[in-house]
Amino acid sequence: MNPPSPRLRIAFLALAAFTLVPDTAPRAAAGELPAISSRQRTEKKTFTDREIVEGFLKTAFGAEYHLAGRVDRIRKFDGPVRVFAESDRADRKTQLAKVVSDIGTRVQHLDIAMTETREAANVRVKLVRDRDLFRTLTSFYGAEKAREIRSSLDPQCLSGFRKNDSFEIEHSDVILTVDNGDFVFLDCAYEELLQSLGPINDTASVPWTMFNDNVSMGYFDVYDQYILNLLYDPRVKAGMTVAEVKAVLPAVLKDVRAWVKRVNDLKE
Repeated sequence: MNPPSPRLRIAFLALAAFTLVPDTAPRAAAGELPAISSRQRTEKKTFTDREIVEGFLKTAFGAEYHLAGRVDRIRKFDGPVRVFAESDRADRKTQLAKVVSDIGTRVQHLDIAMTETREAANVRVKLVRDRDLFRTLTSFYGAEKAREIRSSLDPQCLSGFRKNDSFEIEHSDVILTVDNGDFVFLDCAYEELLQSLGPINDTASVPWTMFNDNVSMGYFDVYDQYILNLLYDPRVKAGMTVAEVKAVLPAVLKDVRAWVKRVNDLKE
């Protein structure tokens, strides 16, 4: 990848740190994995307005590891999102396609789908073996930056994006390892794809979000559906400040609550 121009910068890199799972089980759908189904059974699904808004503001603003550009504005795609998977692993590409479809089903105003061509994509997902991760980082960001990322973050997966002067995301890159087990793959796929859409700031102070390095989900949980639906509501625009977002959040949250309740068949 060519170095970013002054106008189009790589805005962040985000990681998810996970316990390795032996890659010995047959490829499974998310709901069939015991590690995921057990989390779904005990998942917290009821949140106050304050809890939702706090998590949204903490993840939609700022950046865990940022290379250039301001991070005090809303960043999001302003148009259809098309995802291209680069890999010779048909099983992992099938799992990734299901993750993308699930995200599209649960985020009301986000048009996201897979594409078969690199040229049509604005999100590129590179699926690599764990042993090739550092080499891939080097090809994306150069040797010096790759060494810095490895020494400070030691990631198993990560994502980054370019944004324009209006803080609209124009292109995202996601790197996922394919050989650390189904749970790790799905956990990484959901977190990094979702963060590549804008909520890039990991936070240890919100216990319900997958954008917390101490939390592993493996599926699109209800709390993070609130965050992504708030972000992609048309009233929340790229480039907005915290104050501008706070002014529209009460009305947006009311509509988002209704949507998340319906799409998850919540009883509250």
